[in-house]
Amino acid sequence: MMSRLLHRGRATPPVAVSGQGCWLRDSEGREVLDASGGAAVSCLGHGHPEVIAAVQQQVAALEYAHTGFFTNEPAERLGEVLVGHEPGGLSRAYFVSGGSEAMEAALKLARQHFVEKGEPRRTRFIARRQSYHGNTLGALALGGNAARRAPYAPILADAFSHVSAAFPYRGMRESEDEQGYVACLAEELEAEFQRLGPGNVAAFVAETVVGATAGCAAPPAGYFRAVREICDRHGALLILDEVMSGMGRTGTLHAWEQEGIAPDIQAIAKGLGGGYQPIGAILMNDRVLAPIMAGSGAFQHGHTYLSHPVACAAALAVQEVIARDGLLGRVQAMGARLEAGLVERFGNHRHVGDIRGRGLFRAIELVADRATREPFEPTRRLNQRIRDEAFARGLAVYPGGGTADGTRGDHILLAPPYIAGEAEIDLILERLGEAVDAALAA
Repeated sequence: MMSRLLHRGRATPPVAVSGQGCWLRDSEGREVLDASGGAAVSCLGHGHPEVIAAVQQQVAALEYAHTGFFTNEPAERLGEVLVGHEPGGLSRAYFVSGGSEAMEAALKLARQHFVEKGEPRRTRFIARRQSYHGNTLGALALGGNAARRAPYAPILADAFSHVSAAFPYRGMRESEDEQGYVACLAEELEAEFQRLGPGNVAAFVAETVVGATAGCAAPPAGYFRAVREICDRHGALLILDEVMSGMGRTGTLHAWEQEGIAPDIQAIAKGLGGGYQPIGAILMNDRVLAPIMAGSGAFQHGHTYLSHPVACAAALAVQEVIARDGLLGRVQAMGARLEAGLVERFGNHRHVGDIRGRGLFRAIELVADRATREPFEPTRRLNQRIRDEAFARGLAVYPGGGTADGTRGDHILLAPPYIAGEAEIDLILERLGEAVDAALAA
């Protein structure tokens, strides 16, 4: 029977019917090891009984109440869990339905902050090339991925400009050390502030660890301290997108904890609810809110499903399980095992140029030539071939193209559930190794 859904490609994909732990099962009874959590979403895996019970109980009690009239208990409790202890000064939460919505809200909150502060000239946002911040028009304009932007370029806003990504494998020259590379990136950002006029810039926006477009590219040491200093000196906000890298994925609840700084606004989503319900959020500090609370008193933004009770109940249960079961420690331990296994299997592979990432957020970058780091031709569709070969072996991985420059380059991203054990990690490595070799031999 023909599917009436508009799918991602021409073919109708297999029908997923159930999931348990790290495994998914399709309608043919085939089991697939979910090595990427979909898109780094399923942090607790599938079918967790406590999260399911929380969702069922909340649906039975209250399925929906509009925030124009009510708050609700799950949202209030989730806000307390996330920012009750004011991590990095973040003191308030605003719950939406996903990552793109979170980034849109972050941009609008930053803009309103300056309007109510009496600095309406601040209309510009600086982001980075090879970034991804979502697929709504505002988030897409903010992002710096050339291929994703190209079809929509004529209708994207021009309030956004882009500087180089903090991507050592692709950006750091052989003559540079890490400190010199950071200095070069900081100089470029400072120059962009000066080009735009420092008083015209509302915020600098970055993924703390770059996800889908560059494959788990972590920043060099000191990079975000340099960025924070530039933003503070010019009175701009720092917005960190941790939709993919946050909520424990890199081994700490927030990826920025490993950078020695904190943002003014942070976007979170995927690992917040673990896929059990659609949910995202922005977290913000008092500095951002102060002029708004002293002025209009309200954030001039909204969606139908803000602080959705069932979504918040699911996310609350997910976060309680992560804390109670000490899963951040498990992410660190299994992340180290995954890294070591990737190095053992691919460290000397002639077509694997880089192995990178943090915690259970890892990637390999494929290259035609290790010495020159020359990518494969995009027409080869290597990342998709590896995905298909892995799936044929019962392994789901997250492929990425355009890694090098937005058009050329291939990587495979791994983001297994935090509950993954040694057996699952080792099976991921075994099946990925087979898939890479099979795709390259094709």
